[in-house]
Formats: sequence, C-alpha cells, structure tokens
Amino acid sequence: MSETHLGEVLTSAPPTLSDAEAMALARAHFGITGAVKRLTSERDLNIRITTPGQAYVLKLANPAEPAEVTDFQTKALLHLEGSGLPVPKVIRTLDGATEVQTPHGTLRLLTYLEGTPQHLTARTPAQARAMAAMAARLTRGLAGFAHPAAGYVLQWDIKQASALRPMLPAVPEDMQALARAALERFDALAPHLAGLRWQVVHNDLNPHNVLVSPDNPDQIAGVLDFGDMVETPLICDAAIAASYCVDPARPLESLLNFARAYHAILPLTAAEAHLFPDLVATRMLTTLTVASARARAYPDNAPYILRNVATAREGLVALAALDRPALLNALEAL
Repeated sequence: MSETHLGEVLTSAPPTLSDAEAMALARAHFGITGAVKRLTSERDLNIRITTPGQAYVLKLANPAEPAEVTDFQTKALLHLEGSGLPVPKVIRTLDGATEVQTPHGTLRLLTYLEGTPQHLTARTPAQARAMAAMAARLTRGLAGFAHPAAGYVLQWDIKQASALRPMLPAVPEDMQALARAALERFDALAPHLAGLRWQVVHNDLNPHNVLVSPDNPDQIAGVLDFGDMVETPLICDAAIAASYCVDPARPLESLLNFARAYHAILPLTAAEAHLFPDLVATRMLTTLTVASARARAYPDNAPYILRNVATAREGLVALAALDRPALLNALEAL
C-alpha cells in the first residue's frame, strides 16, 4: 500500500514554526500578542494565542494544500457570519485581509471557541439529538454557498469511498471481511448519489471537532475545523455526524434517534433516508481505513490519528448485525 493513495495533503507533514516565529507573525499581521499553546492537528499547524480579552487560533495551512482550498474554508466562515451558528469568526489583518501568504504557507487567524470537547463527555441520546440538530442547521446555513474549490477531491469525502480499496490491507485483520463488505455496499449505491441534493457541507462533524457546554454536555456550544469541507450529497454530512452517535449496544434506536432529530430540522427525501445507514457505515469504514493507513505511515502521530477508530470499529460491527428491512422501514416512516 502506497502513501500516495491517501492524497498529497493527507501524506504531507504539517508545517513547522517555532512559538517565537508564530508570535512574530501574529504581531506583525494582526497586532496581537499573548500566551501561546500548540493545538493538535492532523494536517495544519494550529496555535492558540490567549490575550486578556479574547483567545484566537493562528492557523498555518499545510504546504500541500492548494491556496484556493484554504480560501474556500475562509469564505465559508465568512458566509456563516451573522447566522447565529457557533462557529469561529475570521479575524482580519491590520490591512483588512482575511489571509496572509507567508514563506511558511497561508496564515489565518480565527476566534477560539470556548467549551468542553465533545469526546470528553458521556454520549447520551439527548446529546445525539442536539448534534443532529446542529448538523442540520449548519447544512442549512451553508446552503447556497459556492466556491471554485468546492469540488476538490478529498479522501474523507464519503463519495470518494471506492478509492479506499488499495488501503484496505492496512485495516486490522479481524475487520477485513467487514470492511470489504461495507465497501461493496457503497460501490453498489454510489451510482444513486448523483440524483441526491448536493451542496457544500462541513464534512467532519466528529466529537473532536465539536464543543459542548461545560454546564450542559447535551448542548452543542461550538463547531470547529472546516478543513474537510467539500461539495457532496448533503446526506453524506448527516451520515458523518451520525456515525459518531451510534451506540453499539443500541444501534437501531440510536441511529433512528439521530435521523429523526435531523429530519425535524432538515427533512430528508425518501432516497436520502434509504441510503443513510449504508453511508453511515461508509464513514465508519473511511475512518477505520484512512486512519489505519496514516498511522502506519506516521507512527509517531498514531495516537492522534487513531483517536476515532474504536468508535468506527464498534459501530461498523453493530450496524452489520442490524435487521436491515426493519431499519429501512423505520427510516421510511420519518
């Protein structure tokens, strides 16, 4: 298995920058200074800068990421300004720009959102419903947004799942059969994606990109990391969020719990509802496969890369054991 199957952005190491260099850039371009803390990231360099009145995230894009893709992410956040959604705000430079081209790569400054990372809290049905509602609201907020880079190819985009096949050898041996079966189901449904509703979506609503209220973990307080945005069938975004809300002990109930809450905000078509469970499984397959391949390529960063694999693994096993006719009948009744 070659690293090239992951795509250049996924195989290129994050940019490097010392704390002193980061502060110099923040001061020169944005006029801010403060306490520095490095944040974990799979592809980019993210540094939190805390000032007396506000905390920010200084973001340096991966050098392999095309400039138009970074601009795509920035423009999406600008599109969401005033929407009331809890997403980062783009901070302008001293000259009024939203991005800065530096020798290290494209530099941006966003507001830092406060809250408790969702992955640190107990999963509950109420939290899953709140996540579903937030996913639907965010998709509605991005409706109508267009950008020349929206159609770029990213392996984390569910519709690209057929390209996972060369990476399957990286999947643990005991999951090989299940992974191949999930990919075959995706290959069978893929031709139907073209007839669904398409738009730009967040594409990575996993628990490490979501904040909840410290006082109420069932309340979503923030959505982070728009780095995987892409134009794709909107049901794929719902499937991504749902894949992290499936309770392996109650897969049918938890999947329907999410679907009903999402449907209440953004009603699904019959075709979308029919494909929903297999797309959820496809996201779990993508997480398992891409993470396994990347962990093999970057063993030093393996704990971070593999952070969502256990959830994907358990969920894929649980979904495979479901009574499919019963599940599809329930989804038809949304």
